[in-house]
Amino acid sequence: MKPGSVFYYADEFNISWYPTLRPMWGPKGQQVMIPTPMQPTRRYGLGAVNWHSGETVVLTRHHKRRREVAELLEAILAKHPTETVYIAWDNARTHEDNEVEAVLRGAAGRLILLYLPTYSPWLNPIEMLWRQFRREVTHCEMFASIDALVEAARAFFSHYNRKPGGVRSIIGAHAT
Repeated sequence: MKPGSVFYYADEFNISWYPTLRPMWGPKGQQVMIPTPMQPTRRYGLGAVNWHSGETVVLTRHHKRRREVAELLEAILAKHPTETVYIAWDNARTHEDNEVEAVLRGAAGRLILLYLPTYSPWLNPIEMLWRQFRREVTHCEMFASIDALVEAARAFFSHYNRKPGGVRSIIGAHAT
């Protein structure tokens, strides 16, 4: 990678109001009860992690369509107005569209998209960040509302953006 460039891994993730259930300790002979909402409600996160700095760019939206993917690309480009931005992500259909192409054209060669092989999440280190998010925020946890859950998601990423060494550790990157 040439000087004056940054490298991101990007992907989308679900923010479901249904708590993710994991094994947990409970009093002997008693089953731990986790309440769940009556209706499945979800939001979506679209995010990217800077491999070198550990900083994240995460948007929460009602949908994860092509428009929202284009918004993520625009947000990353806005953080790096003069650098060349490389983004590695999967081959999702939402990553190839006129709206994404318009962002590419508008970046005038400053945005380079790299596509990972289909069905290979182990090649995208941001998956480890999503896993950590679920461990810390949603596992066995019921929020009062979907808005409270989205706010907890934002707080998680805000917290880790203040200590990017923690994100680098989670995704397996080392400071350069």
